[in-house]
Amino acid sequence: MAQVMTRRTKFILDEDRIPRSWYNIAADLPVAPSPYLHPGTLGPIGPDDLAPLFPMALIGQEMSTDREVEIPEPVREAYTLYRPSPLYRAHRLEAALDTPAHIYYKYEGVSPAGSHKPNTALAQAYYNKEQGVTRLATETGAGQWGSALAFAGAYFGLEVKVYMVRASYDQKPYRRILMETYGAEVVASPSATTNYGRSVLAATPDSPGSLGMAISEAVEDAATREDTKYSLGSVLNHVLLHQTVIGQEAIEQMGMAGESPDIIIGCTGGGSNFAGLAFPFLGRNFRDGAKHRIIAVEPEAAPSLTRGVYAYDYGDTAKMAPVARMFTLGHDFIPEPIHAGGLRYHGMSPLVSLLKEHGYIEARSVHQRSSFAAGVQFARAEGILPAPEPTHAIRVAIDEALEAREAGEARVILFNLCGHGHFDLGAYERYLDGTLEDFEYPAERVAEALESLPKV
Repeated sequence: MAQVMTRRTKFILDEDRIPRSWYNIAADLPVAPSPYLHPGTLGPIGPDDLAPLFPMALIGQEMSTDREVEIPEPVREAYTLYRPSPLYRAHRLEAALDTPAHIYYKYEGVSPAGSHKPNTALAQAYYNKEQGVTRLATETGAGQWGSALAFAGAYFGLEVKVYMVRASYDQKPYRRILMETYGAEVVASPSATTNYGRSVLAATPDSPGSLGMAISEAVEDAATREDTKYSLGSVLNHVLLHQTVIGQEAIEQMGMAGESPDIIIGCTGGGSNFAGLAFPFLGRNFRDGAKHRIIAVEPEAAPSLTRGVYAYDYGDTAKMAPVARMFTLGHDFIPEPIHAGGLRYHGMSPLVSLLKEHGYIEARSVHQRSSFAAGVQFARAEGILPAPEPTHAIRVAIDEALEAREAGEARVILFNLCGHGHFDLGAYERYLDGTLEDFEYPAERVAEALESLPKV
């Protein structure tokens, strides 16, 4: 007689359950977001000002307050390569922690590029293709976003130029090779291919780069070529919008598990994977009175939500991108070269920042070694090697599970495992041999960078 399984580990949806619309949290926010400002005039920015950088469809989504934005069928068809992504119950991690908490994780590492980033890369490539654009320019930190856009460019037949932050370019050569395999051109940023990159190299030849610098180079590239638009992997409203397929699927999958999360956790650099999981649940908090507790986790080396100021700031170092009201460490701040390159950004998404400012979400910062310790513990229990970025979320998920043990409470914890760490083994090697270092919060450097905030 066949043995019946008494517990379930994976919760998997069929392809026809891929969401048909993205969820726009702007429709449910109790407080209206602040408008973007023009980087030159610091006055209100309009669609015509954004047109040199983005196709009109994405500009419309950036400003939209519609609760649902329909997903074009070609994008949904592309999603079928890897969506719906699985939800897992972390039984072995629970046992290792001896906790009564139930721990779940949404695993986005099943995508061709290995992270959540194709959710917006495919959408952005599609809308640019529809407008007749033939080339995209972008930045990437750890390489997850660059890999995703390179994949999306290959899928929809677009050229892609990637400005990869120098620290990650040196740390993660196989990410570069993956992008080049998809057909993208990849250069280390700051580079000698833009006026801004050359100016940085002239002043600081050994600069490790930053996302702010790489954004400046990509924006300059797009603004100076008729055939090119700029593509961004986080921060902006339309990018976070596209990621909400994660949370919508997770709501249905948690229903399959017969549970509802008490605590929802995501790592945050610009805010995309965090928003992708958390925003649909926050919508339930706002509309239905649900009580999901939401925690954003960032690195101690770039703690914009926990140590920054809520103010208008430039999105890039050269002051070419739109000015947004957000939690920021100052656009001139260059974080230390931690291995979670996707979290090395001076600011935070305006939407995520608004939620933190008004107390709708919590924020924590963790050190690099502590997050890698959590990543190793997770890998040994669950078998999946996480990217450095989501180890920050794992750290707090473990901490919350241990608190549940001390309290004797069976809390339900859900976090987003937004990508695998197969290209990050060099960082894991440094952790395992004891040479990985922590970086203290650079208070004096941040204070100096904050002096250059725009006078709005």
